[in-house]
Amino acid sequence: MGALKDRAAGEVARLDRASLRRTRRVLDSPQGPHVRDAVGACVNFSSNDYLGLADDARLRAAAHAAIDAYGVGAGASPLVSGNLRPHEEAEARFASFVRLPRALLFSSGYAANLGILATLGSADAEIFSDRLNHASLIDGMRLARARVTVYAHSDAGDLATRMEASNAAVKIVATDAVFSMDGDVAPLPRLLELCERFDAWLLVDDAHGIGVLGPGGRGALAHFGIASPRIVYMATLGKALGGYGAFVCGDENVIEWLMQRARSYVFSTALPPMAAAVATAGIDILEGDDTPLPSLHRNIEAFRRECDRSGVALCSSTTAIQPILIGAPDRAVAASARLRERGFLVPAIRPPTVPADTSRLRISLCAAHTQAEVESLARALALAIE
Repeated sequence: MGALKDRAAGEVARLDRASLRRTRRVLDSPQGPHVRDAVGACVNFSSNDYLGLADDARLRAAAHAAIDAYGVGAGASPLVSGNLRPHEEAEARFASFVRLPRALLFSSGYAANLGILATLGSADAEIFSDRLNHASLIDGMRLARARVTVYAHSDAGDLATRMEASNAAVKIVATDAVFSMDGDVAPLPRLLELCERFDAWLLVDDAHGIGVLGPGGRGALAHFGIASPRIVYMATLGKALGGYGAFVCGDENVIEWLMQRARSYVFSTALPPMAAAVATAGIDILEGDDTPLPSLHRNIEAFRRECDRSGVALCSSTTAIQPILIGAPDRAVAASARLRERGFLVPAIRPPTVPADTSRLRISLCAAHTQAEVESLARALALAIE
C-alpha cells in the first residue's frame, strides 16, 4: 500500500501547488438565496436553484404527500416494479410541458446522457460534440464506442464542414443548450438544419435552460420555436425545477428504444416517488399565475446593468449564469474569498471544469434574490477582482 498511498498523496499535493484542490462547504441551512455555513449567513450566488424552488413550501408539501402515499424508496428498477404512479404522472406532465410526444424519467442528467449516447451510438456512428460540452456528454460518447469529432464552440460552420466529410452510417450532434460555465446558448436552429441536411440525431442537453428559457420556462426548444422527430431532448429536475432527477423526451419510438436498452435506466433503481411528485409540482408552479420566472429575468437585467455601471466586464450571457473571467486559478480563489468576506457566496471555477487559463467566478442568479442584492454583488465584484 505504500506506493499507492504515496501516489495519492502526491496527486493531492500537486493539486494544492496549482491552486486546483477543491473543498466541500457544509451548509447548515436549506438551499436558497440565503444560506448559512461555518462562517455565518451569506447571500448565495453559487446554486443552480435559478427559480428559488429548492426550499419552496409547495414542493415540500408534494414530497410529504408522496412519502405518505408511496413511502420513501422505489425499491426496484422501473422495468421490474419500481415504476410507481408518481413516476408515470411526472413523465406525462413533463412531455406535455415541453410539447414532445413522450418522456422517460432518469435518476440524473448524468445518467440520462450516458444512457442516450451509449444507446444511440455504436461502432458505425460518429458523434459531433461541441468543444465545451458538459462532462456527462463527453463520458457518454466514450461509452458509445463511436468515433467522436469535436467542433469549435457554437460554430455551425465548422460543424457543417466536419459533417460533410463524414461517411458514418449514423450521425449524432450532441450539445449543451445553455453552456454551464459560460451561460451562452447554442445555435440550435442552425444545428437542427444541419441534422436535417445530413440525416443526423440532435441531442440537446437543456439542464440549464429548462425553467429559464422560452415562454413559460419551457426551455431552449421553445425559446427558438423548433421541433423535430430527430431531436432527443434531455432536461434535469435538480436546477431550476428545484428537485432531483432528469427527463429524456422525444419521438415515441426513440423513447421506447431508450427504455428497453439504455443501461443507466434499465439497471438503476427508480427515483424515489417523492422526487417524481416534486417534478410535477415544479411544473405546476411554472405554469401558475405566480411563476417566479419574471423575477429571475428582472434580476438578470439588473445585475448586468449594475455591472456595466461599476465597470465589471461580463460575458455575453443573458441567462442566469453570469461568469466573470479571471484567468489564473489562485486569483479566482482569492476573489471568491474576498466576496465571501463581504457576505457573498460566489464559487471560483477552475480546471478541469473549465479550460486552462480561464478560471472564473461563476455567478448564478436566482428569482428569489432581491434587486438590491444583485446590485450590491455587482458593486462588490468591482472591488474583489481588482
